[in-house]
Amino acid sequence: MNASYVAILRAQWVLDPASVPVEWAQYFAASPDDETPVTAVPETKFVAKKEAQKPAPQTPVKNDSEEEVPLLGISKKIAENMEASLGLPTAMSTREIPVKVLEENRRIINSYLTDTANARCSFTHLIAFAMVKAATEVPAMNLGYRNGAKGPVKLVRENMNLGLAIDLPGRGGSRTLVVPNIKSCQDMDFWAFFSAYNDLIKKARSGKLSPADFAGTTITLTNPGGLGTVSSNPRLMLEQGTIVATGRIGYPAEYEATAPETLRALGIGKVMSMTSTYDHRVIQGAESGAYLKYIHELLNGEHGFYDEVFRALKIPHFPYRLVQDRSVAFAQGGTLTETERAMRVSQLIHAFRVRGYLLANTDPLDLQPREHPELNLDAYGLTLWDLDREFLTLGVLPERTAPFRQILGRLRDTYCRRMGVEYMHIHEPEERRWWQQNLEREPLTFSVDEKRRILSKVTEAETFERFLHKRFMGHKRFSIEGGECLIPILSASLTSAATYGVNDLHIGMAHRGRLNVLANVVGKPVEAIFAEFEDIETKSQHGSGDVKYHLGAKGEYLWSGITNDTDAYDERSVRVELACNPSHLEAVSPVVLGSTRARQDLVGDKVRNRVVPVLIHGDAAFAGQGVVYETLQMSGLKGYSVGGTVHVIVNNQIGYTTSPDKARTSVSASDVARAIFCPVLRVNGDDPEDCVRAALLAFRYRMEFNKDVIIDMVCYRKYGHNEGDEPGFTQPVLYRAINEHPSVRTLYADLLVRRKDFTREEVDEIQETYYASLDASLAAIREKGDDAIPEEAGVLPGAIDRDAEEEPVTAVDEALLKQITEKVTYDPKVVDIHPRVIKTVLERRRKMVLEEGKGIDFGMAETLAYGSLLLEGIPVRLSGQDVGRGTFAHRHAILYDNKDGRPYIPLQYLYRSKDDEAESMSASHFRVYDSLLSEEGVLGFEYGYSVTHPDALVIWEAQFGDFYNGAQIQVDQFIASGEVKWGQRSRVALLLPHGYDGQGPEHSSARIERFLQLCAEDNMRVANCSTPVQLFHLLRLQAKQPKKPLVIFSHKSLLRADFAASALEDFTQGGFQTIIEDDDAPQTTQKTILCSGKIYWDLQKERKASHPDAPIRILRLEQLYPFPAAELTKMLGTKTKDVTWVQEEPANGGAYLFVKQMLEELNIKTHYVGRAAAASPATGSMKKHKAQQETIIKAALTEMSTKEYHV
Repeated sequence: MNASYVAILRAQWVLDPASVPVEWAQYFAASPDDETPVTAVPETKFVAKKEAQKPAPQTPVKNDSEEEVPLLGISKKIAENMEASLGLPTAMSTREIPVKVLEENRRIINSYLTDTANARCSFTHLIAFAMVKAATEVPAMNLGYRNGAKGPVKLVRENMNLGLAIDLPGRGGSRTLVVPNIKSCQDMDFWAFFSAYNDLIKKARSGKLSPADFAGTTITLTNPGGLGTVSSNPRLMLEQGTIVATGRIGYPAEYEATAPETLRALGIGKVMSMTSTYDHRVIQGAESGAYLKYIHELLNGEHGFYDEVFRALKIPHFPYRLVQDRSVAFAQGGTLTETERAMRVSQLIHAFRVRGYLLANTDPLDLQPREHPELNLDAYGLTLWDLDREFLTLGVLPERTAPFRQILGRLRDTYCRRMGVEYMHIHEPEERRWWQQNLEREPLTFSVDEKRRILSKVTEAETFERFLHKRFMGHKRFSIEGGECLIPILSASLTSAATYGVNDLHIGMAHRGRLNVLANVVGKPVEAIFAEFEDIETKSQHGSGDVKYHLGAKGEYLWSGITNDTDAYDERSVRVELACNPSHLEAVSPVVLGSTRARQDLVGDKVRNRVVPVLIHGDAAFAGQGVVYETLQMSGLKGYSVGGTVHVIVNNQIGYTTSPDKARTSVSASDVARAIFCPVLRVNGDDPEDCVRAALLAFRYRMEFNKDVIIDMVCYRKYGHNEGDEPGFTQPVLYRAINEHPSVRTLYADLLVRRKDFTREEVDEIQETYYASLDASLAAIREKGDDAIPEEAGVLPGAIDRDAEEEPVTAVDEALLKQITEKVTYDPKVVDIHPRVIKTVLERRRKMVLEEGKGIDFGMAETLAYGSLLLEGIPVRLSGQDVGRGTFAHRHAILYDNKDGRPYIPLQYLYRSKDDEAESMSASHFRVYDSLLSEEGVLGFEYGYSVTHPDALVIWEAQFGDFYNGAQIQVDQFIASGEVKWGQRSRVALLLPHGYDGQGPEHSSARIERFLQLCAEDNMRVANCSTPVQLFHLLRLQAKQPKKPLVIFSHKSLLRADFAASALEDFTQGGFQTIIEDDDAPQTTQKTILCSGKIYWDLQKERKASHPDAPIRILRLEQLYPFPAAELTKMLGTKTKDVTWVQEEPANGGAYLFVKQMLEELNIKTHYVGRAAAASPATGSMKKHKAQQETIIKAALTEMSTKEYHV
């Protein structure tokens, strides 16, 4: 066998020594002319044997038709080897083996290998591997025999070198058989064995076998069955212990003419004969029989053989095993009727739809096993004998009925490959059907051009990160490496957006991968990013700025092709914006949704398909951050819905240093989204094509159903939390696997080359071209600095304009105020309003304005402010917990039908006349929404809305001011600092009920001190209005002035107080007063009290009751920031050198410390009267509260000295 192959090479070497590989040339040069290699190990020292006696020449029988042709060269050598083998004392064992299990498991294996390795597994691969495994159980089969120097010896081998008989084409149509071997195969798992087997076949067919490939064969497999041979007795070569031959695979001869339907009904499968020819000098017949028996058992699925194979190939299914058929053909006990079997198949189909995703190969590192007993045939009483039987497909296949094998194959291909989909928890049958119809069809395939684009995006993602890593060593950038498929996912989303006619795609994400998204999705020039690394000051910088991986940008995506909405060719553009974000993970999510809603409202997008948000999350943050749940719960709410969000979880399976089992209780990071019945597409981050398929499918679902959808891209993080962090300290196993894992681009490029979609040169050129462009951009920025950055750098708003503008007019004509009152207080008769509301709210308010009652209270002042702005065309949006009625029943912006609960919002119908029932109702732009019980999510949403909407007055009210601390992140990171960090301007107003009324620690303080601590650089306005008219003017001022956030500490006990009410005339003149003078003070005063908010009325009440002539002046500080220093100085005059600051908050709270600092800068000394510093903002005892309050008021009014009082 090998002799003929060697002879061919030797003949070539004789003619031209350079025509054969170097190893063969060296071998021939060192060998005698008549020596050819055999299967013995070259370095083994052999003892010369006596020449075998040649057989006597035979006397020929004369036949006129014969011609004697001498055997020469190769043919002669083969004949000599065969003659020599007759001297070996061999014996043979034979066994017939059923191959049903082998056949079915091979089908599963090939369905996975085709996708992952572009390879096929033959029967011989599995048979050969079974031979190796069986030889470890029956080691005698690996023995050899040799005539040693002192006599015959048995060769006991540590390693098993499996020879493979490979048939190769020869000259003139002849065939050549070679037997190279796989070395030390006993130590290999199936994947290693499979790869070594294929490498050996490839070398043989390409003529690249070396002498080493033939050396040391210990056991051989030959397969004459491939030529139709039923059984064979092959010859054993010197020093080999065993040669195994396999026969043809087919039905037993007696059944070859049987109809397929009968074969299926009877459960008759194919068989294969196997022979073991062994050296009887060292191997006994019992051992050979045991060997074939063990191979038989392995190929039938015993001893975990296929489990090991599946595990090595990462196939997430239970393999088939040989079990008894449960057919009812012969009515045996324990069998299933046809109806029962059909029912079981239906149950299995349902199980795959519900739980199939659990078996999907979505983890690139594959650190966790994937099995589920409910997806095993055994759980349903089904066997491999049912695979050929036909059942109803129940929509899995286009056909009504099909063989169970096809049904099961489609289910596995749909739900258990490299993408798994969770959707059966959705309540709507229509949506579940949509998913089934779109998933259980032939998978979307990509053209060569589409594959080139996907490869280009993956290449850009990887190359950009590696370029930064090389050129800016040690810089933090929060690389996306390991999750590069985020870029093709976003690119595919942009393409889908264009095809559906979307105008804007608004993206929110944290810092990981942000630079890559900016460069390769949004289109921010890389020169601008390199300038940030070089710390070059650019023209676009403003305020304090922020680190580069927090910045946002805007760009434009151009597309042309056949659209989904018109089914015609078109050229379109999509505006894409990446929102700025702080390091607080997920904080930007509600902000992006608020911004999206504002854009939809601006363009009149009621269907909410022209502006689409995409939120990118980390796995640990998505599972752990409460704001995620708050944001998800907004998705279906009228006041906050954006028509669905596409969520992408970059699931790198770690949170800083925390593993998933310590970061969440749920199985998956996305499980929190089940609360809103959100479908999840979980996809392997190493498969760019499936990632793009997931993106296209997710976007389509979002556009068709206007609901949230999640893409959970399972990947890994190549480095630590940042590039300077060492992750191996805490995750040694994970990072050992990561360090050994090829990159996404490497895997995909190799696959495309194996598929012959591209050549190696083509895929390399894509990377080299992009790298060269990055190199040129960096060179330009280093040479030219800021001038190298294109003008269209895509940054968000520029420098802050701080030019003072003329104070807008906030007073309103009396007639207009009465007109508004008329519209919002009459009984519209379209709803049956609660009688008490009519009497205590509507009629009372009519009297305030139309009949000049006791004055206008806070609720009516607020209503008049909104109404007047609406009539000027300024939209108003008000949201928060219970804002429709108001926590303290003071607003009643929404009225409800007393019978059926229908809402009616008077401010939406300002143009309808009471007496003109025929006039159509013309809605104004007033929107009021009772929010979900959330602070951070809702405030973030309103902030985002206010940033994007250029004109709207956007207001968020806390149920109690104390509760705003649940939204502290939004206040600190966005409202207080968004302008100086990012140039992001907002007009959002916060109404925070505040005041010490004896309601305890959680219902008293809106934490004035915290807001004042955040105040600097004219970043916001903070006010504490003591009268309704002040609130009226301030709200109108906020809507008309350039964008700045506003914080108003509103009141509780003063809301309906007659003594605090404002006269109608005050609404028609003047404006907001930052400080209010004391009109009741005597001309000559000895003491000046400065206070803010409700406590003024406590002081005024006590002064009128007990100290009407006291030489005290009480000034009200209505605006705390910007501090009105000029107005206060003018009011105090030059002689006042000290003031008494009175507050009801503790000394370490309220405005005291802030005001003290402000007054010190004016050279005015401050004396404090108020509660002593306290850990808790207020007492829980009403008795104690009243005593404290009374002491504060009396001390402030009776003590003329400068003594401080800390009550």
